[in-house]
Amino acid sequence: MHTAQKGREARLNRNPKILAVAGKGGVGKTSLSAAFVRLLTETHPDARILAIDADPAVGLSTALGVEVRQTLDDIRKQIVSSVEDGEPREAIELLNESRFRIFDTMVETNGFSFLAIGRPENEGCYCSVNAYLKEVVGMLANDFDYVVIDGEEIQRRVMERVSHLILISDQSRKGTHVAETIKQVADELVMYDRIGAIINRVTNPELNAFISIEGVDILAYIEEGEQQADKDIRAC
Repeated sequence: MHTAQKGREARLNRNPKILAVAGKGGVGKTSLSAAFVRLLTETHPDARILAIDADPAVGLSTALGVEVRQTLDDIRKQIVSSVEDGEPREAIELLNESRFRIFDTMVETNGFSFLAIGRPENEGCYCSVNAYLKEVVGMLANDFDYVVIDGEEIQRRVMERVSHLILISDQSRKGTHVAETIKQVADELVMYDRIGAIINRVTNPELNAFISIEGVDILAYIEEGEQQADKDIRAC
């Protein structure tokens, strides 16, 4: 069989594992997302790995040492601008080329690829454009073995389906309440195969027995400490 044909069949047979990391701000989503990416690159050196930064602050790029020059939202804005300027033909051409343009925005680095979504859409934006670009991102994910999404805002639905939804919280009731709310929204908007939670920045392990997230198994407790703070300062 021709090598190129084998490559195409391999991509078609890929069933990527998509990990979406969600939780309230300040609980360590980005640090843990970066840790997942690093762990996958070390344990699966031959796998194709895609890191997607869905946080408007684009913090995952800093944690992974990636320089972002263009985001998916930059492409969206160019398409919308062409429509608003009365140039529908140019907008259609940009839309048709969006798959290739997204490839151009992806940063290829040692062990993984990186894609930044950018800032969330404004009110009254072109929903059909947004939906199409998200569909393209979903198709691109099929070219990879593992996809890690940081800061997944369920309402934005960067992916219509994920294999693993990982909720991050701290010890606070506010954090676990946000995690419960995210699960409720995800149950309505996102298809996922498995769900679990990580309690991060634990200051008093004796309180772990009292922490719960309704309908979600807690996978791990990570204690706060100087080592974790040092890694955060050094961007993992």
